[in-house]
Amino acid sequence: MHIDIWSDLVCPWCYVGKRRFERALDAFPNRDEVEVVHRAYLLYSSSPRGLTVDRRDMLMRKYRLTQEQADAMNSGMERTAAAEGLDYHLKGGVTGNTFDAHQVVFLGRDRGREDAVLERLYHAFFVEQRSIFEHESLVTLGAEAGLDADDVARALRENAYAKAVEADLEEARASQVNGVPFFLFDGRYAVSGAQPADVFTQALTQFERPGPFRAARTF
Repeated sequence: MHIDIWSDLVCPWCYVGKRRFERALDAFPNRDEVEVVHRAYLLYSSSPRGLTVDRRDMLMRKYRLTQEQADAMNSGMERTAAAEGLDYHLKGGVTGNTFDAHQVVFLGRDRGREDAVLERLYHAFFVEQRSIFEHESLVTLGAEAGLDADDVARALRENAYAKAVEADLEEARASQVNGVPFFLFDGRYAVSGAQPADVFTQALTQFERPGPFRAARTF
């Protein structure tokens, strides 16, 4: 089975969804027959690369919240993440365009380290409040995930994976992916959102029951 997962590295639900999906996948009897490919998605594609904005300010503008409401939303997200074993620290955090971070994930795929790179970037951003926007930080994080630092620096400097990122974004548009995380199982069964693990378990069983495209409920 082939599973495409569109996500953005600044999306808190995407990291939670990754954990829930992994729980279902770990318990799936045919785990060794499943190929997972992480695809790029940009929540802030209109923001300049390298520029960040305060996460609380973003929430206030996007959802028309007061400062107190935005803080409560962040606290609620931290509690949700904690239930998945993720120690989020969102207070004082920033967000922005992750185009370059996705390029590092693509490099990781080419080097057989895709999941390790993705995990390192998620953890750095949500748990450690480290930047995944500046090249210097991405080089360091890539190296910590097992990549060669010079390779990461070169890929970023030359925009080596820009076309690959853009191709993922175009495919997301063509597939009407309007939010993340978004999971597509064998091109036939879609799960939108950070669903509970049992929803992913149900989706995985479609591997053994061929049929037409279906869409799971949206989170």
